[in-house]
Amino acid sequence: MMQGAFGKIVLVGAGNMGSAMLAGWLKNGIPGASITVLDPSPSERILEQIGAAGAQHLTQVPDGLVADILFLAIKPQMMDAVLPGLKPLMAGTTTVVSVAAGTTIAAMARHLGPSPTVRAMPNTPAMIGRGVTGAFANDAVTEAQREIVHRLLKVSGPVEWVDSEAAINAVTALSGSGPAYVFYLVECMAEAGRKSGLPADLAMRLARETVAGAGELLHQSPDPAETLRRNVTSPGGTTAAALGVLMAENGMQPLFDRAIEAARLRAEELSQ
Repeated sequence: MMQGAFGKIVLVGAGNMGSAMLAGWLKNGIPGASITVLDPSPSERILEQIGAAGAQHLTQVPDGLVADILFLAIKPQMMDAVLPGLKPLMAGTTTVVSVAAGTTIAAMARHLGPSPTVRAMPNTPAMIGRGVTGAFANDAVTEAQREIVHRLLKVSGPVEWVDSEAAINAVTALSGSGPAYVFYLVECMAEAGRKSGLPADLAMRLARETVAGAGELLHQSPDPAETLRRNVTSPGGTTAAALGVLMAENGMQPLFDRAIEAARLRAEELSQ
């Protein structure tokens, strides 16, 4: 169970990521009474969750509410419209935590003023508690504040801290967008299976379960990915034949190099 004084947490946005964080906080022992959810139109499910936990739901910022932690779980394109109205929630020690891709600490400070701020990049498996989050804290964040934010973020999976805000763009490219790469891998495997003569629905089921099972093995095993790959690969066998294609000079590695670099550059553009 999570213990310790988190103070007043104001969660702005109760969409997929915001609701995943809220569920994780409540499951891990943060009192609902310490949480205020600010969202103009949350789902009925979220409203029921908020009510059952004794948390507070508001559609707009009231007079007198000050956040110890202002957790921003809104879409990047909404930030410029939403942030100015959140200024009354700020006190000198309010810690801002943002999971909005592409919105820099400087951009947030223009609306909220200089403050201890953490930029975090979770990914969609956070919705089932199996995500991974990259995070960067500016110099105003104290060790105590960073520890509190770490505990808030880790409810959705491991948290990895980076030492520069620019590195968040690489995190976004690798793990933030990464689930889409894996889902597309499943699509490609299934299509290749269909072309090899399997019924399309069977090929998709086999591809889905193969990737899901391999991911779980990777999660549970202490061995590195390279070792697990070698364990599956018999010399001269079928796996080796396939890997000869995938690991060729024009195979998967250069393709992923280009793909992740394209995503990183796009993240940079969005951060301007």
